[in-house]
Amino acid sequence: MSDSVFRNYIAGEWVEGSSTIANISPSDLSDVIGHYAQADAAQTQSAIAAAAKGQLEWQKSGLEQRYAVLMAIGDELIARKDELGRILAREEGKTLAEGAGEVYRSGQFFHYYAAEVLRQMGETADSVRPGVEIETRREPVGVVGIITPWNFPTATGAWKIAPALAFGNAIVWKPANQVPASAWALTEIISRQNLPAGTFNLVMGPGAEVGDVLINSRDINALTFTGSLETGRKVAAATAVNLVKCQLEMGSKNALVVLDDADLDNAVECAVNGAFGGTGQKCTASSRLIVTEGIHDRFVAAVIERMKKLVVGNPLKEGVHIGAVADARQMESNLKYLELAKSEGGKLVYGGEVITEDTEGYYMQPALFTETTNDMAINREEAFAPIACVIKVKDYAEALATLNDTNFGLTGGICTESLKYATDFKRNAKTGCVMVNLPTAGTDYHVPFGGRKDSSFGPREQGTYAKEFYTVVKTTYIRA
Repeated sequence: MSDSVFRNYIAGEWVEGSSTIANISPSDLSDVIGHYAQADAAQTQSAIAAAAKGQLEWQKSGLEQRYAVLMAIGDELIARKDELGRILAREEGKTLAEGAGEVYRSGQFFHYYAAEVLRQMGETADSVRPGVEIETRREPVGVVGIITPWNFPTATGAWKIAPALAFGNAIVWKPANQVPASAWALTEIISRQNLPAGTFNLVMGPGAEVGDVLINSRDINALTFTGSLETGRKVAAATAVNLVKCQLEMGSKNALVVLDDADLDNAVECAVNGAFGGTGQKCTASSRLIVTEGIHDRFVAAVIERMKKLVVGNPLKEGVHIGAVADARQMESNLKYLELAKSEGGKLVYGGEVITEDTEGYYMQPALFTETTNDMAINREEAFAPIACVIKVKDYAEALATLNDTNFGLTGGICTESLKYATDFKRNAKTGCVMVNLPTAGTDYHVPFGGRKDSSFGPREQGTYAKEFYTVVKTTYIRA
């Protein structure tokens, strides 16, 4: 669109909001990406009503129509990965490579679920009663509310939107207000597809208004949310009142275990990649590094040397490894956690400084602490920052117990050459995802994703498991 204000998309039309916000780059505060419409409660209600009408038409669409729509979206995302990745890097602060990679992966989600459209099979069974046959099939759940976070604005939207459309549902999407440009760009692509009006709706706006309407609506059939634990609990409580199907991905405090027998070079790469990639702003980031005493000193020294090679700077420049922190509020939180770790007795052995760049923005050197314990607040609370804390332990048994001693349970990793310890860890790590000799951050799109304890609630996301959330099962009895 050529408009100076990027509008919301409701009932197949681009509509103005009750107000607008400026989308300002965290890596260059003089860079205004655009002005974006803000929906109010009434517009959100109208989007829900439009979705209910659109869904009745979309569920009747043929499988090949759905397949073609999802393939076209995926094709365009992949073809425009550099262009859209740059927008993503500007508004969120991640590097150009990370932005392009996220857009490419988002295209893969749409391609995967395009294929799933053609795999929708039912089952038959014999009844215990003579002359009666039984069929089971999956049908769309209906209108799906989608609330996504700012750290992976395109990918998180894609892995919720793609299965929702694939299984015949309609959507009302509220992206995080910090990153409207990426959501608008994806919506613009979707708006040009062969979808009934109202099947897909974008309502940009504040969570206190738009989000509250979605989570409290009796006309939403299912709601999927990715964000903080605190907000996730509110979502669960609100949707429970109306018996709305709910799926939550929330906080984490992931750990990477490094045993004495680990390949040191690989362990260092796993730690640095997992802890500091995406400026540490990943739900899968490994902020706890649990290291056995035999390799501890060598590991810490090697991690510091590796961190010295990381280039922090404007994410739009080539050769930058770590971009800007998402916004002023997140930077303030990061610095607060740095001071908290120091006050608890952690030893800052590298980084943590605020960095000045050619452009005014929110930059900080990634930080590494040693001499921390698992009972410290810095190792209990999700900081969402480029801060990693080393916890020294005696042996594997203590390492496993330390990893599991948390309220969260999203990902957990181990670096070891021992098949015995790797096998035991796979079975006994109380996390939804387990990585062996790999970073904790990094998952595939064709398999289930989710955690345990305070990290996740409801059916798994991604892969074939997504159908558990986006469909309902119908059992039919037939007497010929």
